[in-house]
Amino acid sequence: MFCLYSYCIQCIVLYTRIMKRESHSLLRGGRREGSYKHAFSSAEMESLSSICDALLPPLQLETLEKKENNKPTSNFVKCFWKLSGSQFYVPDEIAEMLYKRALPEAMILLRMILLMLATKLGTLLLCGSLCFSGKWPFINNFSNISLDNRQKTLQKWFKHRFITPIRLAFLYIKIMCLFVFFSRCDENGENPTWEAIGYKAENDNDGNTNNIQKERPLEKGIVEAINESNLSLPNSLAKKGLEVAIDAKNNILKIKCDVVIVGSGCGGGVAASILAASGQKVLVLEKGNYFTPSDYSSLEGPSMNELYEYGGTFASWDGNMAILAGKTVGGGSAVNWAACIRTPDYVVNEWAKDFNLSLFSSYEYVSAMDMVCKRIGVTDICIEEGLQNQVLRKGCNNIGLQVDYVPRNSSEHHFCGSCNYGCRRGDKQGTEVTWLVDAVDHGAVILSGYKAERFILEKNKEGCVRKKKCLGVIANSSTKNVTWSLQIEAKVTISACGALYTPPLMISSRLKNKNIGRNLHLHPVLMAWGYFPDSISDLKGKIYEGGIITSLHKVLSEDSKKVKAIVETPAMGPGTFSSLIPWQSGLDFKERMLKYSRTVHLITIIQDTACGEVRAEGRVRYELDESDKENIKDGLKQALRILIAAGAVEVGTHRSDGQRIKCNGTNENELEMFLESVYATGGPMSHEEKWSIYGSAHQMGSCRMGMTEKEGAVDENGQSWEAEGLFVCDASLLPTAIGVNPMITIQSTAYCIAKRIANFLTM
Repeated sequence: MFCLYSYCIQCIVLYTRIMKRESHSLLRGGRREGSYKHAFSSAEMESLSSICDALLPPLQLETLEKKENNKPTSNFVKCFWKLSGSQFYVPDEIAEMLYKRALPEAMILLRMILLMLATKLGTLLLCGSLCFSGKWPFINNFSNISLDNRQKTLQKWFKHRFITPIRLAFLYIKIMCLFVFFSRCDENGENPTWEAIGYKAENDNDGNTNNIQKERPLEKGIVEAINESNLSLPNSLAKKGLEVAIDAKNNILKIKCDVVIVGSGCGGGVAASILAASGQKVLVLEKGNYFTPSDYSSLEGPSMNELYEYGGTFASWDGNMAILAGKTVGGGSAVNWAACIRTPDYVVNEWAKDFNLSLFSSYEYVSAMDMVCKRIGVTDICIEEGLQNQVLRKGCNNIGLQVDYVPRNSSEHHFCGSCNYGCRRGDKQGTEVTWLVDAVDHGAVILSGYKAERFILEKNKEGCVRKKKCLGVIANSSTKNVTWSLQIEAKVTISACGALYTPPLMISSRLKNKNIGRNLHLHPVLMAWGYFPDSISDLKGKIYEGGIITSLHKVLSEDSKKVKAIVETPAMGPGTFSSLIPWQSGLDFKERMLKYSRTVHLITIIQDTACGEVRAEGRVRYELDESDKENIKDGLKQALRILIAAGAVEVGTHRSDGQRIKCNGTNENELEMFLESVYATGGPMSHEEKWSIYGSAHQMGSCRMGMTEKEGAVDENGQSWEAEGLFVCDASLLPTAIGVNPMITIQSTAYCIAKRIANFLTM
């Protein structure tokens, strides 16, 4: 009888878990179907598994008990202590991720190193005396070296200053291994490490989600390629009011509309709304998929994989910059952190004065910001803050620094720490629940799962200002079940696929303005952290709970006239956390992970003056200048001071040497000496022993506006200087970095541009 009762209870628990995970299949974890697809040999996979074991080794429980001072340790922690980085098919997942996402030259480097480590000679070259053995032939390959010596090899290469490509290769594996290990989940949405590190993925719906859970706000206008076939797609598009002709011989669907927009984020969503409301037949192309609040799972691994470019592993060519960019209907607005900050006065004044762009000093732009904030429901305060923002506010208050509330496109009561995986509550007002809804209400069509390849350009009539004319766009399916190419003919074509993808699209269309792909700004970020044990802090909660950004501190210059940096709080799932924190040893790393839920992070964002470039997809080049490094350093120091003032028992940075200091029992002079040692280092490819990885969630400026074609890729109306009828309507338009979260600036600029395009179409 007891066994039957126990079995029933287990069934109820399993059923409850499944019901709580009633999310889209693409956003759920679980067992995969079929084998892993990659090009790695068995020898290379053996080397990769050995590296994963060294990064996250199984440890003796004695080390845990010693560290815990013989206090009772949970079975979850004991289990975590014994886990290895090569378990749960982690090496296979890494290999598949690299195969799908890594640049060709990165794959060549990685495979070469893994192959070398599979041989005795190659291991000798890479590991030196650490591979020596007392038995013939006296040299081991990497997988046969002791676990301790494998860790020493990694420590050596993470410090190596000269052959930096090898350091970068080991870093790639470190990031992939730890991210996969801590973010993957089973069919119940569980990970065997989460209980030990104090993490629980959000799975409870609040009372406000019941009415919207099954709604699909874009249903009347959305066509999803993932749900279509070659047979059904033409009919589905025609049913939405588009003119569709079939060229079966060439496998092309020819579509006619008034306006085609590439991208559905902050720029494309606003443009679609304005132009559809003006009476134009609008088609929006989005290469990502469409999800609603009830589809989201809050599971880091599958959500990052589906909702972000490169599954959240996008990086600059040298590994110096980790880049986050959205890839779904709604673009970045669907996964951003909800901050809604108006364009600062000093920025619009600079654009109006130094770039002669009168739009930004006009009532038109101010009015656009008002309209945008109203449409997306911006609120100015937060009723209840999460742990990280409590720390930021308390630290600032304790040392007399100003701290402001951050306006958000959500309600004042919004307490969601997983909006970066899509807002399950439906509270955050991204373009997919605002502007795009307005657009489909006015007859717009949104086609997800299709990627633009190039614009259709022809020679313009003689006497025209622009030498070329844009007739539309060619697009191909991102899904396997539909193979039609699309040839979309439109009066106006708008590129709104963001600062990382608009330039490659224009360049692949043979546009040659020198500003295309250059002047790229990234708002580079470094992080500071502080540990707040739950047992001795009056601040309760965990770092992944509550609104992601609700507080902000501005780091001012000595004369208080210039903002050098801003300090905010980031979203930190366990996979992201594990991939960013420095690795010094397996023991140190596992100890850090046990502190995950109470390790508060603050980010330092600057208005960068340095410019990068992106002229081909996935290839970002960017290097900080000295003034940017100085501003980041000042911001990082201020963030550490705030953490100390809030009561952290230990603080540090993500510098490769694990830079940190214990605050308890440390005098002010020692703390100041520590702060003086903080600086903005180079990246992993720099010839520095100590290095850092920077982050970027904001990309802008790569097709900037200019009053002449020498000054910009497009004019003040957003129209290409080279091609009539081709407009840009996204963050790449912005003349410089803005130094704050850019959503309001992007949407307001798009609002103005779209209004002007509507006028252009009526001429």
